[in-house]
Amino acid sequence: MKKAGIVGANGYTGSELIRVLAFHPNVSLSFLYSRSNSGTKISDLYPDLTAVCEQVLTDQPKDVDILFLCLPHKESQNWLTKNPVKDETLIIDLGNDFRLDGSLGNRNFIYGLPEINKKNLEGAKSIANPGCFATAIQLALLPLAEKGLLNEVYTTGITGSTGAGQSLQATTHFTWRNDNISAYKTLTHQHVEEILQQLVSFNHKDISLNFVPWRGDFARGIFTSSTVKTDLVLSDIVQLYQDFYEGEPFVKVSENAIDLKQVVNTNRCVIHIEKSGNVAVIHSAIDNLLKGASGQAVQNMNIAMGWEENLGLNLKPVAF
Repeated sequence: MKKAGIVGANGYTGSELIRVLAFHPNVSLSFLYSRSNSGTKISDLYPDLTAVCEQVLTDQPKDVDILFLCLPHKESQNWLTKNPVKDETLIIDLGNDFRLDGSLGNRNFIYGLPEINKKNLEGAKSIANPGCFATAIQLALLPLAEKGLLNEVYTTGITGSTGAGQSLQATTHFTWRNDNISAYKTLTHQHVEEILQQLVSFNHKDISLNFVPWRGDFARGIFTSSTVKTDLVLSDIVQLYQDFYEGEPFVKVSENAIDLKQVVNTNRCVIHIEKSGNVAVIHSAIDNLLKGASGQAVQNMNIAMGWEENLGLNLKPVAF
C-alpha cells in the first residue's frame, strides 16, 4: 500500500482524484492539502464524499510515495520550490507547468499521454499530465500524424463548465451557462502549443492547427471534431486508427456515431471517423475530469508504479 498526497484537493480535479483513489486497492490517502480550506472536512465541501472520504484538509504536507499536484496553472513549480519533495517520491502534476518545459532542479518531467509515452512512463518519478482539450485532440489526430498526413487541421471542441475550474466566473454561473453556448479563446487556446509539440514530433513536419473551443451548457465532458484533407478511403483510415490503438485499454475506435454519455464518468476516449470526398472528420469524446485530468493521472501512476494500467479505473459511464 503506497501513501499518496493531493495538493489542491479542494478543487474539481483534486476532488475527482479523491473519488478515484478512495477505491484504488494499492493507494491510501495520507494528506489532502488546501491553503484556503485548511481545517475543513473534504466531505463538507463535497457532500457526495460522505462515507467515502472524510479527511480534514490541511496546509501541512507530509512525506508520501506519490504526490499529485492539482493546482491552478503556473502554481506547481512555485509550490515545489517552497515545499521540497524527496527524490524517490513520484510527482504527477495536473497543471501545465511542465508540459512544455519539463524540468525543475534534477527532475525531468515525462509527458503523460500513455498512448504514446508508455515506455518512458514506466518507473518515472516526474510526470506532466496532459491538458483536457490536448488529450482529446491528440488522441483524435495521432494516428494520422504518425503517417505524416497532417497539414492543415481545423478543430472545434465543446467542454463542460468544470473545465473552467471551481472559482466562480461570469461564464460558469448557472444563469449564464444554462441554455447557452459560446466560443472562447478562438485560435489562441493555451493547449495549442502543447498539442503541436507532440503532433509535430510524430508528423515530422509543421502542422497548422486552427482550434475553436466552445463552452457548453453541461457540467463535464469534451467533444471535439477535427477536419483534415486526405486521399485515404474511410476504411483505410479506420484500420489505421484501430491498428494504432490496438491493446490500449482506454481508447475505443467506434464505427458508430459517438456521444458524451459514452465517456462521462469514465477514463475512456471514444473516436469516430466520417469522410466525404477528400475531407475527413475525426470526432473524439472524453470526460474532462477523468481521461482529461484525474483519471489519466491515476493511469500514469499505475504505469509508473508497475501496476495494471486500468487498476482502479474500471468506471461506469453515465447512461441517463
